[in-house]
Amino acid sequence: MYINKVFIYGNLTRSPELRALPSGSKVCSFSIATNRFYKDQEGNKKEATEYHSLVAFGRHAELIAQYMNTGSSLYVEGRLQTRSWDGQDGKKNYRTEVVVEQFQFGPRRSNESDSGMQNINAAPAQNTPAQDEKLDTIEYPTEDINPDDIPF
Repeated sequence: MYINKVFIYGNLTRSPELRALPSGSKVCSFSIATNRFYKDQEGNKKEATEYHSLVAFGRHAELIAQYMNTGSSLYVEGRLQTRSWDGQDGKKNYRTEVVVEQFQFGPRRSNESDSGMQNINAAPAQNTPAQDEKLDTIEYPTEDINPDDIPF
């Protein structure tokens, strides 16, 4: 058995583009940026950013185009797919994309509007203590962990 599975959690780098195929099915293309932190050989902290092209079809495409915009967080499960086409210069072009199979919206930022999925079934809202609470975040240690200190 072979496995082609991708898990990505990042922020959209541009607003999704929704189009329709000749069959009438919707397709949405967008990109997500992910980053990682590491230390180089001299011990300096570095950050590397990767940009991923994604494509969603059908209802997934409609939902992503409707509720997501630049900077929004999105968790995606999908598969890698490479497509090819002949360019105008006669050269063969290739693009590897993540085809969205499942997704989950990330937490909303405080500066994003309250329109969208949060208000689909909402009556005039009253502030409750749960709405005013901030998201819990994990504070990671800043010091390095020496593998020799681990007891197992």
